[in-house]
Amino acid sequence: MFPEILHAQQIILLFKERGIKNIVISPGSRNAPLTIGFSENGFFNCYSIVDERCAAHVALGIAQQLLEPVAVLCTSGSAMLNYYPAVAEAFYSEIPLIVLSADRPSHKIDIGDGQTIRQQHIYANHILFDTQLEIIKTVDDREGIATNERLINKAINTSIAQHGPVHINVPFEEPLYNRVEKPSLEVKVIDFINDESSVIPDSFTKQWKMAKRKLVILSTLNPPVFDKEDLDVLTSDPSVLVMSEVSSNVVHDKVIWGIDTLIAPIENEDDQIKDLQPDLVITIGGMIVSKKIKQYLRRFETKVHYHVGKRRAYDTFFKLAGHIKVKPQNWVNQLPKAFIESDYQDRWLQHFHNYLVKRETYFEQMPWSDLKVFELAFPSLPDGIVLQLGNSSTIRYAQLFQMNATHTVFSNRGTSGIDGSTSTAIGAAMASDQPVVFITGDLGFFYDSNGLWNNYIPKNFKIILINNSGGGIFRILPGHKDTKEFDTFFETRHQLTARNLCEMHGLHYESVSEEVAFLKACKTFYSKNEQPQLLEVFTPRQINDTVLLNYFKFLK
Repeated sequence: MFPEILHAQQIILLFKERGIKNIVISPGSRNAPLTIGFSENGFFNCYSIVDERCAAHVALGIAQQLLEPVAVLCTSGSAMLNYYPAVAEAFYSEIPLIVLSADRPSHKIDIGDGQTIRQQHIYANHILFDTQLEIIKTVDDREGIATNERLINKAINTSIAQHGPVHINVPFEEPLYNRVEKPSLEVKVIDFINDESSVIPDSFTKQWKMAKRKLVILSTLNPPVFDKEDLDVLTSDPSVLVMSEVSSNVVHDKVIWGIDTLIAPIENEDDQIKDLQPDLVITIGGMIVSKKIKQYLRRFETKVHYHVGKRRAYDTFFKLAGHIKVKPQNWVNQLPKAFIESDYQDRWLQHFHNYLVKRETYFEQMPWSDLKVFELAFPSLPDGIVLQLGNSSTIRYAQLFQMNATHTVFSNRGTSGIDGSTSTAIGAAMASDQPVVFITGDLGFFYDSNGLWNNYIPKNFKIILINNSGGGIFRILPGHKDTKEFDTFFETRHQLTARNLCEMHGLHYESVSEEVAFLKACKTFYSKNEQPQLLEVFTPRQINDTVLLNYFKFLK
């Protein structure tokens, strides 16, 4: 069945022609024509998620895994405002997301009609393409049909080509629920042109040949863009030092995976920190997590910075010289084969190795804490999983440990917000062929607890919830701690647990609060697949920050 409304038919037919199968629907009435069309066509996979903020993040998680546009559909009014956090995340994480918002006709805006707001251009600051369709009343309206066809095609093409969110606002006049057995019109597909380059500029090659200290930073790379052979080629140059972040999905014996572990011990040692200063910086991937590397490269006024790949180029260090829109693999293969004499790589790899050896002594005597949980958790994870990481302290702790090469790691680092991390992980689990494990902190988990309110969570989905009774990251940041103001407005202390939430939403619940119990729980946690599992790990609120800060002091 199809909706009787013609411009709704256009959307459904073009989505089908373009292979956009996954539609996350937030219940409502004004969006009924599209809900009918998508849900009654066997081509589409439709998911009903009541909470719009969660729905958009679930769609984000699906798109993150499939690397293709996913649509999220809502009714008119404030519903679409709740999509905004996910829209912003999709914009900065460069994930294809298509927002379909139902609306009243223009003449009914701002006249006191119910459930009506100004919906056009509502995402203007964080959208790649934004349009409103025309209301098509008859098949004789050739101009209106052609205009809508062009706009829908452009929205789809923009989302695919530029890897990000687009918004189609769709006005509907009643009646909304009438159906027909066959569409009343045909549609035309307009494809997009790929603008990816294949050549490295000569100006870059000249600077590469002259630079004795080249720093390559690999941040978010989903999916991974390098294989071992590419990394072998890149690191064979002794003047090249490669640093990777946890979400780069890069593991290699000549790549420094613990940026903060390397920099923290020397950040106040002027001679050493200057020795690390590069002549040329290359960034590949999305947003950089490490605050230390950003502060460091700004502090010493990085001489030249290039960004490689189709991802958006940001002037993170205030010295961006160019954006080389070449596939990273092709970039590596086009680099000059003649190497300049340098000990830059060897010297800093040795420093890093020394810190890794030294820190084992600290880990052996480290008390039960957030850092201890992460030290124990990562070796316990099974091979071949998708690892989703929550924001704030979770992703930062993860940066201190080497990832398993069989894992694929994701985190919402576009906006770095805590909202939607659980929903995104669930969306990823819905779309992934691999088991998904989600590690998160308590504030992010409880903030997005409605993410559990759906019927699509796979039985093998796992959550490790680290509950330190507040926003533990604020205890690490400068400021006065353990005051009424701090406890209430920064750390936001609480006594919540996930037990009742798990019971309500059908997750198996288990909790631990010390090392032996945690290790014991890990032995069976990953093998239980009769229903989704949540392991709540309680840590001591008042010593977590001290343990972490003492870790960096110990390395110094």
